[in-house]
Amino acid sequence: MTLQEIINSIDFFKTLTQEQIEQLCEISTLKRFSKDAILYYESESTNNLMFLVKGLLKVYKVDKFDNEIFLYHIHENCMISELTSLRQHEIFCFSNAEFVKDSQILSINFEKFNELFLSHNILTQEFIEELLKKTQQLQCIINRELVFDATAKVAFMLHNDLEMFNHLKRQEVSFLLHIQPETLSRVLKRLTRNKVIDIVSGEVIILNHDELTAIFRGVAV
Repeated sequence: MTLQEIINSIDFFKTLTQEQIEQLCEISTLKRFSKDAILYYESESTNNLMFLVKGLLKVYKVDKFDNEIFLYHIHENCMISELTSLRQHEIFCFSNAEFVKDSQILSINFEKFNELFLSHNILTQEFIEELLKKTQQLQCIINRELVFDATAKVAFMLHNDLEMFNHLKRQEVSFLLHIQPETLSRVLKRLTRNKVIDIVSGEVIILNHDELTAIFRGVAV
């Protein structure tokens, strides 16, 4: 795919005209990364606005004991950058980001992007939507780490990231959710027994989406 075709494939830019897309191409580059490569570390800064074109990105922090604390995944067609202001040209990184698969990103000069688009009220609504998504992600992390019990954590991941759940080994899922593998096994057996899910050839299939959602919204199955 050409750079123009890739920009056209990203929902964030779908309202741009052909002329605007050509302008965007002039300040953008495509970059490829291998699995396990680090995109950035916490406390670094960048002058580029980034979108994930292809692949999967894991965002995490490291505590004072060097333990990895998983935050969330960034999927294709999503903005990577964590913005706190549209007035600053420098974007600070508040966490670490590592590629889970071979990936490709779209990197845009943020200063030029601000000058050509945002200052003319182009794509501002899209930016607001992305910022709201980031806020919602933060709320989900708070719930997962401070509010949810083990069953709610598992139900939440099954509801929001079933493909990733089935892609990972059970031990890896336990690590991401910060629960013991034995606890994960018990939760899956309980959900299967209650006919909320089924497990076929090692993969989870959701049978009752309403009951699954009710678990992490505070209503027991």
